[in-house]
Amino acid sequence: MTPPEADVAGATPDATETPPAVSVCLQTLAKRADFLRAARARRQAVKGFILQARRRGAEEPDGALIRVGFTCSKKVGNAVARNRAKRRLRALAREHLATMGRPGWDYVLIGRAGATAERPYMDLVGDLKYALKKIHGEAQ
Repeated sequence: MTPPEADVAGATPDATETPPAVSVCLQTLAKRADFLRAARARRQAVKGFILQARRRGAEEPDGALIRVGFTCSKKVGNAVARNRAKRRLRALAREHLATMGRPGWDYVLIGRAGATAERPYMDLVGDLKYALKKIHGEAQ
């Protein structure tokens, strides 16, 4: 029995129509120094998480991109609970921070014990909208 023949292009016809899994305007923070700079800047605590944000200087690279980082301390729980909280924060950033965030800013989302993993997703979206309004100083 032979395996079915693959398409000549190597992809299904509708594969080009699906959106990418990761937004192209978001870049992940990886260096500790970036997290420390964000920790010294603006912050807003909401029920589901803590948001830290800073505007990057003109001399820093990637001025047109939104950079985002995620962290959860051991207070959130064991590794399973921390990873679940970070997965929810990544999904929130990928779906909503890409449109609501501002280019040239770094954002760090910090998971909260008991709240990030259990809070309904739509409440997390509302928390993000509120936190961004407060950080950016927009009138309510």
